[in-house]
Amino acid sequence: MVIGISFIEAPLKFRAPGVTIPLGLGIGRLVFRALNVVESVLAVGLVVAVALGRFAGLARSLVALALVLLVVQLVAIRPRLNRRTDRVLNAPDGADLPRSRAHVAYVAVELLKVVTLVVLGIANF
Repeated sequence: MVIGISFIEAPLKFRAPGVTIPLGLGIGRLVFRALNVVESVLAVGLVVAVALGRFAGLARSLVALALVLLVVQLVAIRPRLNRRTDRVLNAPDGADLPRSRAHVAYVAVELLKVVTLVVLGIANF
C-alpha cells in the first residue's frame, strides 16, 4: 500500500489531465488520511503480534522502528503538511509558495518505512 500510494499514485496524480493543484491536494489529503488509518490499524496488529511473542530479536527491533517512523509521520510531519496544504489552498496563487521541506522529510521517512517493512518481512521467515 505504501509503495502504491506514496511512490506511484501521489506523484502521478498531478500529471493527469485536468487535475489542478487544489484538486490534487484535496485528493491527496483523503488518500493519505485513509492510508494512515489503515497503517495505524496494522501497527496495532503488529504490537499485538509482538506482545504474543510472534517476533523475536531483529524482527522486534524492526517492528519498533516501523512504529516510530509511523508516529513521526503522523505526529511531527503530517500536521506541518496539512498546514502547508491549507496555505496553498487559501493562497491566491498557491503554486508560488516555496517548496516544503516537510514534504521531503515525509518522503524520506516513507522510504525508510518501506525498507524497514521489507526487511521485516524477510527477517520474519
